[in-house]
Amino acid sequence: MTIENKIVAITGAGRGIGRATALHLAARGARLVLGARSEVEIAAVAGEIEAAGGEANYLATDVTRHADLDRLVKRACERFGRLDVIINNAGIGPLSRFDALKVDDWEAMIDVNLKGALYGIAAALPVFRRQDSGHVINVISTAGIKIVPTMGVYAATKNALRTATEALRQESGQNLRVTEISPGFIDTTFADAAIADPDIRAAILKRKEELAISPDAIARAIAFAIEQPNGVEIGSIVVRPTAQD
Repeated sequence: MTIENKIVAITGAGRGIGRATALHLAARGARLVLGARSEVEIAAVAGEIEAAGGEANYLATDVTRHADLDRLVKRACERFGRLDVIINNAGIGPLSRFDALKVDDWEAMIDVNLKGALYGIAAALPVFRRQDSGHVINVISTAGIKIVPTMGVYAATKNALRTATEALRQESGQNLRVTEISPGFIDTTFADAAIADPDIRAAILKRKEELAISPDAIARAIAFAIEQPNGVEIGSIVVRPTAQD
């Protein structure tokens, strides 16, 4: 039951849940490969980890490009000789009502939240099969558990990923572990700048101020799933503020 020396790739690792998870796992002895669109942000996270005595590599990664996920997994194998865990964490949430007709935003959420995670799975599975071991962790959302206005397409992408995750779990056999993590209201910049409608943005920011919890809570949940002994799979974890509906 240990995280030490696990080789972990994380998408969306430059900020929020991804950054918190990277720092937490590194403190527990994992060796990391960090991916995000902003090379400046992931370089800064890697620098924090190395300054604290940990080990991290990074690669600019756009999860909407299958080839970028292949390169991220390849980097882990080249640098560390294997990959133990892939955390498909990258996500976007430009929320809006359907009648706002933000079709470009809908397509972007499908590309990042759903296809990006599927590309991560596709990149990692051949390595996991070759090793006869591995762990896929998909960061989903409680938005797919309780459906509310303005989150229709966002929740749809998350529930599509939830369905794919469960199917993968059933297909995976005894040596591949699959976990879904559903965060509730987390104190990140995830939705702030992405929401064009000022009323929706104001409501989200007010709600965040009232009840959001630290992304460290999600990092601990991810660590809990990873540290289980062989033969033990944590299939699903929901982590939300106690005050959240």
